[in-house]
Formats: sequence, C-alpha cells, structure tokens
Amino acid sequence: MSEEQPVFDYDLLVIGGGSGGIASAKRAASLYKVKVGVIEKARLGGTCVNVGCVPKKVMFNAASLAEHFHDSSHYGFDGGETVAKSFDWPKLKKARDAYIKRLNGIYENGFKSAGVEYIRGTASFIDDHTLSVKGENEQDNKTLTAKYIVVATGGVPVFPPGEGIQEHCLNSDHFFELEDRPDVAVVVGAGYIAVELAGVLNGLGTEVHLVIRKGTALRSFDDMIVEGLDQEMVKAGIHIHRNTDGVAQVKIDDGKKTVVTKSGDTIYGADVVIMAPGRGPNVKGLNLENANISCDRHGYIVVDEYQNTSTPSVLALGDVCGKVELTPMAIAAGRRLADRLFAGVELANSKVSYENVPTVVFSHPPIGTIGLSERDAIAKYGEENIKTYTSSFANLFYGIFDVDPADKPKTRMKLVCAGKEEKVVGIHCLGMGVDEMMQGFGVAMKMGATKADLDSCVAIHPTASEELVTMGTWGTSVQATGAKVSPLNGAPAAEPEGLMKSKM
Repeated sequence: MSEEQPVFDYDLLVIGGGSGGIASAKRAASLYKVKVGVIEKARLGGTCVNVGCVPKKVMFNAASLAEHFHDSSHYGFDGGETVAKSFDWPKLKKARDAYIKRLNGIYENGFKSAGVEYIRGTASFIDDHTLSVKGENEQDNKTLTAKYIVVATGGVPVFPPGEGIQEHCLNSDHFFELEDRPDVAVVVGAGYIAVELAGVLNGLGTEVHLVIRKGTALRSFDDMIVEGLDQEMVKAGIHIHRNTDGVAQVKIDDGKKTVVTKSGDTIYGADVVIMAPGRGPNVKGLNLENANISCDRHGYIVVDEYQNTSTPSVLALGDVCGKVELTPMAIAAGRRLADRLFAGVELANSKVSYENVPTVVFSHPPIGTIGLSERDAIAKYGEENIKTYTSSFANLFYGIFDVDPADKPKTRMKLVCAGKEEKVVGIHCLGMGVDEMMQGFGVAMKMGATKADLDSCVAIHPTASEELVTMGTWGTSVQATGAKVSPLNGAPAAEPEGLMKSKM
C-alpha cells in the first residue's frame, strides 16, 4: 500500500504581504491554480510601497523640482526661487499618503483577481507545516497548515545603542510620518537610505547634517561614485560630520535636540534626528526555532540558491535573507520560487540570479550601478586583467549656466572591463538622469556585452548616456563580442528564429 499523503489547508502560505511575498503568491495562485494564502498584519505592499521605494521617490521628485526651480533663472524664468520657497510639505504628504493608500487597495484587489486569500493577522510557527495566526480579535485567531510556507517578512530599521537615541530619534520609517519640513535635521548613517534622506531634506530647504562613522558614505560602491557623491553633497550644502565612530548621545535642550558623536563632535539645534544606519531581518515573534529554521549570526534566515531553508517545507526570500536587499530582486525570487514549486518537472530547477543586479540610489545627484567596482574587479581577476574607461563632464542641462565651470554639477561614468576581450563587468554612473538610463545598460551587461559591443551602438546625441558608448578612442577596443549574433563592424542585425509560416 502507498503511504497516505497528508492533507493541508493550503498548498502555499506566505508570511508577509510585501513585494516578494505578493509576487510568489500571485504567481502560484494565478498561473498554477494552487490554494494560496498570504498572512499580513500591516498594510499590503511591505516596506517598498509604504515606507520605502515609492514614497521615497515621491520625495525625491519633490526635491528635484525644487532644485530645478532654483536653476530656472538660467533658462530665462523669473521667480523660481520664490516658487521653491512656497513648498507645502503637508500638502505633498497628504497627496503622497493618498497615493500609497490607493496602492494598498490595488494590491488587495490583485489578490482577489489572482485567487489569493488575504489573511489579516500575525503568524508564528508551531511546526514545519503549521502556523498560528493571531488576528485583531481573539475570535479571529486560527491555526493553519500548508504543504509549503514562505517567509517573506522583509526587514526593519535598527537603532544603534546610545544614550537617548531610542527616546529622541526617528528611524527611516518614521521619516514618512513627519507632518512638516524640519528646519534642521541630523541624518545618521552612511548607506543609501541615509544619503537619500539627506539629499531630499537638503533639496527641500532643510539644513542637513549627515553623520558618518568613517570618512565617506557608500564605501562599498566604486571609488569614483564615493568621491563624486561626496563632492556633490558638500557642494549642495550638506554638512558632513566625518570619522565620528557613530553617535554617543542625543539629548533635548529647550525643545531642540543635541547630538554628541563618539569622536566628540556636537551638533546643536536639531528639530529631528533620523537614525538610518541600516536594517535588520524582521523575524521577531516568528518562532523560527519551532520549525528548526537556521539563521546566521545577524539573524537573517539562511537559504541556498533555490530559497530553501534548513527545513524542506519552509522557504524564505527577500530582505529577511539579507542577500541583495532590493524590491525587484525579491519579486523575481518569489516568481521563480513559485515556478519551481508548482510548475512541474520542466521548471523544477528554476531559480533567480543574484549576479549583475542593476540598482539605483536616489541621492542628489542619483547613482546607477551594476556589477563589480574597479576595486572588486581587481580583487577577482587581477589588476593586470582590468581596464577601465572613465568620463567626467557637466550635463548639457548646465551648459548655459553663467557660472564657473568648476561649480557646475558633474556627471561621472566608469566602465570596468576584464580580460583580453574587454568584457564589461561593471558600469557605474553618477549624475542627472542616470537613474533612468541604467536599466538598458543592465540588459546589455547581463547578456555579456564587451566594450566593442557598446561601441557598436551608435550614440544618441545629445544625451548623457551616449558617453557610455563613446568612451576612450571610439571603436579601437579589441573586436570581440559577447552577443549571440555579432553587431560589430557593420554586421547585419540579428533576425528572429523559429518564425511560424503564414497561412495566407
């Protein structure tokens, strides 16, 4: 006799209604018609929609508009400075919050159309197939079972230790609760969240102090990006407090906050202090030990390349795993996981690639990057095998400005190439518009582009992005291609294969 298979309430239960969890659930339910539930205690959309990417981009847009108003006189417009000073933070917040609420509703409607059950509550593990769900009221409490359980709870902001820090500071999530623009703000942190918030506040007219532990922010990025952003932030008026080793104390003096760093630097008169040193895994209360789920020393759930945890029936994805903490990464991982679990033999080995992931930092100016920094490329391939191409220039937007050329904001670009064929292993850009140009170059790099492949594409003029296809002495790189059909030396365009014959 065959062993009787256990019967579960669901084929898939997802803990967390953020981007990755939603993507996995909808894919499984809509494409593979399995029974799926998503357990979420807060607003749908997770960090990205509610206190991350989306509201941050709204604020970035507002700060960018303010900068353009300040610059408008160079283009013959009078009154730009007055318009910039008329900025109404409460009005923007109201519109932004309404937009986010609309997105929450869109996600809930998406569940309905996909056939996903939305379960409101807080989940914790009873065992490797069973969850306890605590609802808003005691009668809503329930116990649910599933063949597979996906943990997609994301991350949470962390407070560093220090006297008065938790009592008197905001974290990066709290930034979006501010009812009005602060006159003076201290932002603590050297990562992308810190530089983004510092840029937004500075652009909107706040006096900003950025407190960093070491000498520069974004130290893991390419040196050209690190140095360039530092120069542009200083030029924009952000006060950078360097080599502080962090904050030792925050206290209140006459309604204003005083920040004392570990190096002895003191900042007086702050309206808000925003702690943005990073985020940690959101695993508190999940009772992972009840399902024998292993975590690393930082608390992140340990997974392999297929999102498997130490327990066969439990998977994990997104920021809770601490690997490439980006919304689109979690979405891709969630979809591929659903394919692997439910599509059958054909997609049984589906997984997402964590290599060459393009990303943008919405600093002022923005950063776009993909692949290895020059420093990391040298460490991986050896200095003798690396060739770089760099460019620094003022965007044409600033061309007519009647200011000293040295004072014009600079766009900086770098190609990092490896091997005799000069395969592109890193692209790094800083400056106006780079956030919108990186996606296409990311595709090219994912397909194995060489320097010669980039040169083979005729430049679009006048744009900043043309710099990436005209670097160095154009057309003189080794004529090697990473393409399936070579585009080099005037070769004809690739034609599609497998075309069906017309019935006409």
